[in-house]
Amino acid sequence: MTTDSAAPNLIVVGGGPAGLMAAEAARAAGATVALYDAMGSVGRKFLIAGKGGLNLTHSEPFADFVARFGARAANVREWLQVFDADALRAWARGLGVETFVGSSGRVFPQDLKAAPLLRGWVRRLREQGVQFHVNRRFVGWDAHGNLRFADRDGVEQTVAAAACVLALGGASWPVLGSDGAWVAPLTERGIDIVALQPANCGFDVDWTAHFAQRHAGAPLKPVILQWRSIDGSMQTRQGEFVITASGVEGSLIYAASADLRDAIARDGEVVIHLDLAPATDLAELQRALAKPRGKRSFGEHLRRQAGLDGVKAGLIYETLDKTALTDTALLARTIKSLPLRLRRARPVAEAISTAGGVRLEALNAQLMLRALPSVFCAGEMLDWEAPTGGYLLTASMASGLIAGRGAAQWLSDRA
Repeated sequence: MTTDSAAPNLIVVGGGPAGLMAAEAARAAGATVALYDAMGSVGRKFLIAGKGGLNLTHSEPFADFVARFGARAANVREWLQVFDADALRAWARGLGVETFVGSSGRVFPQDLKAAPLLRGWVRRLREQGVQFHVNRRFVGWDAHGNLRFADRDGVEQTVAAAACVLALGGASWPVLGSDGAWVAPLTERGIDIVALQPANCGFDVDWTAHFAQRHAGAPLKPVILQWRSIDGSMQTRQGEFVITASGVEGSLIYAASADLRDAIARDGEVVIHLDLAPATDLAELQRALAKPRGKRSFGEHLRRQAGLDGVKAGLIYETLDKTALTDTALLARTIKSLPLRLRRARPVAEAISTAGGVRLEALNAQLMLRALPSVFCAGEMLDWEAPTGGYLLTASMASGLIAGRGAAQWLSDRA
């Protein structure tokens, strides 16, 4: 084991958006900063998230934006009052990256790419004096309170610093570095941590083997999803998702995933309902289906009269037996409100993001751990969650900004 005696006075652990923003904010406030990351380069998850077009943030009004954070909206609101969607767009412009608002209200870089923005950000941080150390995995603290890091071969190094910002991510996409391994060392130090759970995730359905083999990978669109939120109110949203071999995933499912996950945890399973023909009302659909089909097959009748074929027709066959299919009223009601029983959330490692983490009540307003003065936390490792749409990235960066500034102020107060 070696010891780095020349470490700066602030160590940022984690090279995702929250960690990079913490480093930038702290350096701007006068701290000398070194950033450590477990991977061979920083921003790996950021790059992967941008492969289909980097969704930076969302353009909706501030109050609506804040409401997306559910039970933690009041906490995240405080972060966003410091760094909101407009501030993020201005920040990107400062790196030479112009943005635009898409038809869905989501905000993207003009070229839709993550790599140019990340390269420019890291280059600017280096020019500002931030030191980068990669292939250094955080493994906890030693008996003297020094940070411990291990390289790829498991060789440990201890680093002494007056303060640190932990931005270690959640437990989704562990291949990119966010594996939740930080839970153990923080728990050992007495930090209150809510168990990590999948967020923006898929769910298992007990498909028949025939349906799974025939329709896995098929997109289901457009449909209306109806579910009951955890507070008991009915929620309705139109969109699309994908059938998988094990169940369902995709944007419409992710939008409801927090409620669905929590309902399964409470009740053991949850039933959602799908409107497979959102453009046709029930009475019209029933009249169309009641027309004689003559010599046509039932599948052809369903296609002609209800516009259902492929995976939508497959869902009808999966739900109703042969006798029920002949009941026109029941068939129409099923098309307009097909029940789908979700058994379990997919594992956290497959999720887009993570819920749970360091309980926010364990932190002060500057995101410093009350039980560990000089240790600040930011980003997805905190106990909050957000839907897809740029919300997670915006709030992660906002929390990094607050933690970085807070750490620099804490150091300045003790200089």
